[in-house]
Amino acid sequence: MSLNLPELPEVETTIRDLRKKILKRIFIDVWSDWQKIIKKPKSFGEFEKKLKGKRIERIWRRGKNIIFDLSGGLSLLLHQKLTGHLLYGKWEMGKGEWQSREKGPLKDDPINRFLHLIFFLDSGEQLALSDVRKFAKVELWGTKYLEDSEILKSLGPEPLEESFTFEKFKERLKTQKGKIKQTLMDQTFVAGIGNIYSDEILFKAGIHPLKEVEKLNDLEIQKIYKAMKEILKEAIERKGTSVSDYRTISGEEGSYGDVRKVYRLEGEKCSRCGTKIKRIKLRGRSAHFCPKCQTF
Repeated sequence: MSLNLPELPEVETTIRDLRKKILKRIFIDVWSDWQKIIKKPKSFGEFEKKLKGKRIERIWRRGKNIIFDLSGGLSLLLHQKLTGHLLYGKWEMGKGEWQSREKGPLKDDPINRFLHLIFFLDSGEQLALSDVRKFAKVELWGTKYLEDSEILKSLGPEPLEESFTFEKFKERLKTQKGKIKQTLMDQTFVAGIGNIYSDEILFKAGIHPLKEVEKLNDLEIQKIYKAMKEILKEAIERKGTSVSDYRTISGEEGSYGDVRKVYRLEGEKCSRCGTKIKRIKLRGRSAHFCPKCQTF
């Protein structure tokens, strides 16, 4: 089964929940059994030294990046990549592994047990990163340098910002070439959309994933824009999609997977017309769609 990294709704859910739990908390220590997860600075010891005693002043998202602005002019950037997700709770070391002190999904769901990075907070709680594949990356930046970095500057507009109007979306599309699904997933075009939500957006809009951007008419562009806003908002309300490894910070599954229409539903009947959902490969990624409802 293919893996898909957390997208805008999952990352947005994570930062909203974190704000309620750890804003203004202080990092007092950090542990890792996979120090390669820290990409900046190069030494884990230096990372640990710089992080200790720093207060979390702001938690925000840019694209699929989680960013903690800290006291002392530092920012902690975390990208969960394919299988990473942040968890909040209390763990203790027992039998050579970290075990949750609390009953429930943090203890019972196997996907929450791959703890490779743990931040200890002044409140007594911990913030942990569970990551089966160990692909997640963590970087400690000077805040001003991060704001001016290519990591953030290369990203396209945030699709849910009010300033990202239909006119701006249409204008940006006119500069693009290629298939519409690939365009929606291009982080330089628009930030935060990946495999899951590009499939769902295009189904709702009734547009075939292989349709060339240049051949879209104004009505089709409007349908895609409207579907993008509606799908992403609903996915946030439902705390994301957990058909793969993503979990909320309490270790629970998001519920958007319960209402998805095409993503990973190959062979099942379309909810609109009854035609079987099809899956095709598109430059190494999968596209799920209804061959009858979604037109060229």
